[in-house]
Amino acid sequence: MALSVPYQAPDEKIFGRLASELLAELPERLSTRVLENAKRLADHPALVDGNVRWSYAELGQEIHAAYEWLANLGIRPGDRIMTVSENCRALVVLLLAASEMDVWVAIVNSRLSAQEVDLIQGNCLPRRVFYTCEASPEASQHAERHAADRYQHPQLGGLAISPLFDSEPEPVHASGAEQVAAMIYTSGTTGTPKGVMLTHRGILYIASISGGMRHLSEGQRVYGVLPMSHVFGLSSVCMGSLYNGACLYTVPRFEAAQLLATLKEERITVLQGVPAMYARALEYLKREQRALEAPALIYISAGGSPLDSDTKKRVEAAFGLTLHNGYGLTEASPTISQTRIEDRHQSSTVGRVLPLLEYRLEPLGSSGTSEKAGDEIGELWVRGPNIMKGYFRQPDATRATLTEDGWLNTGDIAKLDHDDQLYIVGRSKELIIRSGFNIYPPDVEAVINEHPAVTLTAVVGRQVAGNEEVVAFVQCEPGIEVDMAELKAFIAERLAPYKRPTQIMLMDALPSTASGKILKGRLRDLAQQESAL
Repeated sequence: MALSVPYQAPDEKIFGRLASELLAELPERLSTRVLENAKRLADHPALVDGNVRWSYAELGQEIHAAYEWLANLGIRPGDRIMTVSENCRALVVLLLAASEMDVWVAIVNSRLSAQEVDLIQGNCLPRRVFYTCEASPEASQHAERHAADRYQHPQLGGLAISPLFDSEPEPVHASGAEQVAAMIYTSGTTGTPKGVMLTHRGILYIASISGGMRHLSEGQRVYGVLPMSHVFGLSSVCMGSLYNGACLYTVPRFEAAQLLATLKEERITVLQGVPAMYARALEYLKREQRALEAPALIYISAGGSPLDSDTKKRVEAAFGLTLHNGYGLTEASPTISQTRIEDRHQSSTVGRVLPLLEYRLEPLGSSGTSEKAGDEIGELWVRGPNIMKGYFRQPDATRATLTEDGWLNTGDIAKLDHDDQLYIVGRSKELIIRSGFNIYPPDVEAVINEHPAVTLTAVVGRQVAGNEEVVAFVQCEPGIEVDMAELKAFIAERLAPYKRPTQIMLMDALPSTASGKILKGRLRDLAQQESAL
């Protein structure tokens, strides 16, 4: 495709209906369709959380009850609440009750470190913080550290609730394209974390269009292990299921044995995960010398991190299904492209751009373009209803990523072939995606640099089968002996487990240019060579 020329993905039929029709009927709030389903699909299964099973009617009752409960707790329209949580029924109900109240929800993964959670809370300034203690031991630890009051909710289970904070509410907008539904934080270890403001319309566009492409509908049973604190788990899995009348299984964290047992016993029909999850499931089957039993499974997909061809082949052989793929980022709610349900690609394509989204490739300069016509490579920009409203109270960061007329710079390098299949060539922001979680190297570097023996740190990602690892190169003070176990313990106290380096390599001096800029490309090559040894 030509560079610097905007294109619009064509309208297309999704599960029998045009995308434009689905877009025209999007409600203004996340909760609207779910509450309609509570009447239309009253007796249909809506949510399974461990031993708790709710019909759509029961889910609707809990949303209405939580609305009254939150109001009695002093939550007002325009307020922000923050959840420190993992996937569970309480998180789903809080999200949807907040939607009815015009309240924003900042969804924070409880596995973040104390430092990270506190920085996010300092940026979000919520009216109250809710901790889903029953679903997450780490949430209980954060609640205890913050001296939050424990509360045994009769339907939502064990929670903890912060005091009522003095917090200024945001203006309320009738339009779902303006009203923020959720904030997902993309950073949080150093400096000011960025809260991505996602609108009701943006999330619902993904729930309807992306969910429809997966044929999510009444009778489907969806395994919801992708964290709702990550936008893939929020928009595509949780809201994609409940908007379309499917049954959502909320799963706090991935365990291969539990996944495989549930596929068989609960007859799960739809499974979405990150490539590493599928790889670990296959490892478990091999170790236990067991065959996969998934009698009702009809759709599997991977996202959240790059899918390599070897993992794709092995998963498809084991499951007997096409492993679908897609691409997106938090700022796009998240999906920008995905393979269609009838596709059978052998390549690493992330599919075609979702219908009606606009996109363009901007030139990278002489080194980043191909001389072959039709194989142009550029930085991907997108515009559409799923694009974020901006970063919360960070206008400079917003302007650096989002133009006034709504174009989002993904920061990713891409190309499109003659069939409009999108390929992601590289991530220009040096983002590391590990097991579906975003890791920003400066965050990890800042923590390691706090160690008194450390002079300089450079963190890079290393590709492994179906995943990425974090590798840290560390330059120490001359003449100082570093105790590696002590350094690892220092890091572990300050970083969430998924952000901790898999390998730490000590160097006398990090390679750098004459101006002192660290040569991360050279370090990335070195990390990959170490992996091959």
